[in-house]
Amino acid sequence: MKTILTALPLLTTLALPLSAETLSADVWADNWFEMRIDGVQVAEDSVPITTERSFNAESFAFEAERPFVIGLVAKDFKENDTGLEYIGARNQQMGDGGVILQIMDESGELVAVSNDDWQCLVTHFAPLDKSCESSSKPVAGEAACAFDASEEPDGWDLASFDASDWLQADIYTASEVGPKDGYDEIIWVDSAELIWGPDLEQSNTILCRLTVE
Repeated sequence: MKTILTALPLLTTLALPLSAETLSADVWADNWFEMRIDGVQVAEDSVPITTERSFNAESFAFEAERPFVIGLVAKDFKENDTGLEYIGARNQQMGDGGVILQIMDESGELVAVSNDDWQCLVTHFAPLDKSCESSSKPVAGEAACAFDASEEPDGWDLASFDASDWLQADIYTASEVGPKDGYDEIIWVDSAELIWGPDLEQSNTILCRLTVE
C-alpha cells in the first residue's frame, strides 16, 4: 500500500524565508518511521507501530531551507522489550527492520537518499542473546532476553548536535530485508539503499541523521 501524505501545513504555518524550497520524499519502512527536518516533524508512518506486518510506502511534500538536518526515527515491531514478536506462538521470532528513502526537489533533481552517509544510533537493541528467540517463556530483562534501551539524545535532529561518535548506517540488500507492500510501488533511484542498524534483527529502534547542504 502506498500512502500519500501532505506535510506542508506543518511548516507553512511558520514564516518561511524566501530561500525555502518545496521538496518531495518517498519513504518505505519495516515497520514504522517518523521524519523530521531541523527538529520539526514533517511526516509519520500512517500505520501505527503496534500493527504487525505493516510494510507501506509514504510519499509526501515538505518545505525546507538548505542547509537542513534530516532526522529519521525508524522502528521495527516488537511485542515488548524482549525484541520478539508472536510471543508464545509457533512462529515466535525476532523481527527484522529496514528503511529506504529518497528526496527530490521541484525540478526532479535528487536531494538526498538513504545510504552510508547517514549517521545512526540504536536506542533499542534486543534481545542481547539471540537464543531468547527459542525461549519457552521469554521475559524481558532476564537471562538471554536482556535488552539495551536508551532515550533519544536531546537535540539529536538539530544542526548543533555533535554526532561524531555515531556510526555510519549499515547497508542491506533487498534480499536481506525482503521489502514488500508498497516498496515496489516506488521507482527508487539506483543510489537509494536500504539502511538499518548493525543487526537487522536486534536493532529495534534507530535514529539516523543527515545534513543536506
